[in-house]
Parts: sequence; structure tokens; C-alpha cells
Amino acid sequence: MPIEQKNIVPGDLVEGKVQGITNFGAFIELPGGAVGLVHISEIADTYVKNVKDFISEGDNVKVKVLNVDGKKIGLSIKQAIVKENKQVKPPIRGRSNDRYKSNYQANKPLQNELSLDDKIARFLKESDERMQPLKNRMEPKKRNRFV
Repeated sequence: MPIEQKNIVPGDLVEGKVQGITNFGAFIELPGGAVGLVHISEIADTYVKNVKDFISEGDNVKVKVLNVDGKKIGLSIKQAIVKENKQVKPPIRGRSNDRYKSNYQANKPLQNELSLDDKIARFLKESDERMQPLKNRMEPKKRNRFV
């Protein structure tokens, strides 16, 4: 059975079937028999610790083709969903521009629609990111000392 990769173009939204799940992502079978990879970072907008919490083998999913490099096809589920719903991403924290404030206020109801697990996962991720510089400063430098 020949695999038709000719009609797969970056930027396309296609529907595929989850063929396999690994700890780093999921393999999706696309129309024509080609198989692409959705990296764990492209599964959802929230922190993904385990891919199986979001999708399972045999599920039909809508994906966006990110890149086609020889036999490798990069895919994204979260970009397909965002494009489909035409949501605006929340602003980057720390920006004082009024444009970002208005976008943030417009997206506030979307944050309330997140499940408790998603909110906890987001909080833990943001907390770890904020604490890392402090941990780096507080840890004493490890040096080779002969006593």
C-alpha cells in the first residue's frame, strides 16, 4: 500500500486516527496512510504530564500539519483547536501595554471554563517556572574541594 504524502501540506487541518501513544507524544495516521507525530507539547494548551490523560489509541482527532520533512510529519492538536475556535491566546505576563490588558480581559471567561485538573496543572507549571531562578540562587555552588 503506497503512502500518499504529496497532498499533505504544512498549515492544513486534517482528521486522523491515533495509532500509538508514547511518553513523548502520539502517532497519528492521516488520510492516505501517512503517519505523523504530535509531540507532547502540541497536545493541549495546558501542561501535559501524561498523553493518555488527553487522548487514547483509536481516537479520531483533528490536527494541524506543522511540517513535512521527508518521511517525518510534525502535527499539532492544540493549534488545530485554537484555529478552529478562533480563540485569542492570553497575553504574556508582565506586559503593560493596554492591548494586552484588553486581550486578557476578553479571555478571562475562557480561563473559568478550565477544569480543576487543568487549573492545578497550570498553577504547578507556572509555580515551578517562577521558583527555578530562586532555587538556582539559593543552592550553594558545588565545587570539588579536598578537605
